[in-house]
Amino acid sequence: MDNSELKGWNHVPTLPLKVSPFFTWPLRPLDMLAWIWNSWFLITEKLIIVCIAIISFYWFQPPLSEIKTLAFGWIFEMYVRNMILMTTVAGGLHLYFYTFTKQGKKLRFDPRPLMKNGRQFTLGGQIKDNMFWTLASGVTIWTIYEVLMFWALANGYAPLLTWAAHPVWFIMMFLLIPIWESFYFYWIHRFLHIPFLYKHVHALHHRNINVGPWSGLSMHPVEHVIFLGSVMIHWIIAAHPVHILFHLQYYALTAATTHTGFEGVSIKDENRLVLGRFHHQMHHRYFECNYGSLEIPWDKFFGSFHDGTNEADKRMKERRKRMTGA
Repeated sequence: MDNSELKGWNHVPTLPLKVSPFFTWPLRPLDMLAWIWNSWFLITEKLIIVCIAIISFYWFQPPLSEIKTLAFGWIFEMYVRNMILMTTVAGGLHLYFYTFTKQGKKLRFDPRPLMKNGRQFTLGGQIKDNMFWTLASGVTIWTIYEVLMFWALANGYAPLLTWAAHPVWFIMMFLLIPIWESFYFYWIHRFLHIPFLYKHVHALHHRNINVGPWSGLSMHPVEHVIFLGSVMIHWIIAAHPVHILFHLQYYALTAATTHTGFEGVSIKDENRLVLGRFHHQMHHRYFECNYGSLEIPWDKFFGSFHDGTNEADKRMKERRKRMTGA
């Protein structure tokens, strides 16, 4: 399909969008290997956040022996670390793409500027509103989950995984956490689109029809509790502290990177670091499609997948008519 047929977008990726080759038939082993390679072994979000988690663990994380007892000092230390991480990632991306416009509109999905005003925003403008909910609620609840999980590990309430005992499983855990995220995110996202929850909780996130880096974690506190609650799986599935750090940093920081509004960082006319997802960008514009991700294509299984083509757009509009009875 010719990308120029799509209306209202400044940039679209190659269409139609494709889901993970692990869920297509017949299976294509080379495509599966390429998917893993492109997801992990180039300069990718996942690999960068693994590095951030390791650095956090070795240099900016209190030892489990200290965490056994709840104390203001080490809790505040973790809170400051998370505040710095979120401000650096979301703030840095906002400065690069929107304040200094280093990339202009190259690889930008929506041609419209972010909203400076709007009655729907708590603090008047989109950016201030997004920053408030991200930092005041998002970082706070992120830290509370970290405190809870580390305290549970330190006191033996949650199972501890060590490199010495299970080196293969230790490495596999990094690969499995994003898969669990994809599974979990789809179902809680559909749950949040139930009319009552959408109106009173999820609508705050959907104030952002055109998204920026601060939009990703701009949510109602109830949604933060549900969204970041993914980490509670480690009360059942054993994890090392570095996995807990990776799990929550991956959830929180990729919320910023995937909502940049740009497909990636362009250097010498090439996308050197994939960031925004057109798949999710369409969800913010159209609302009732693409609830999940491309890793586990629940949307394709349940008929809510929009692959960016006009054909999919027509199917989505018909589906919306059926949902609303219009």
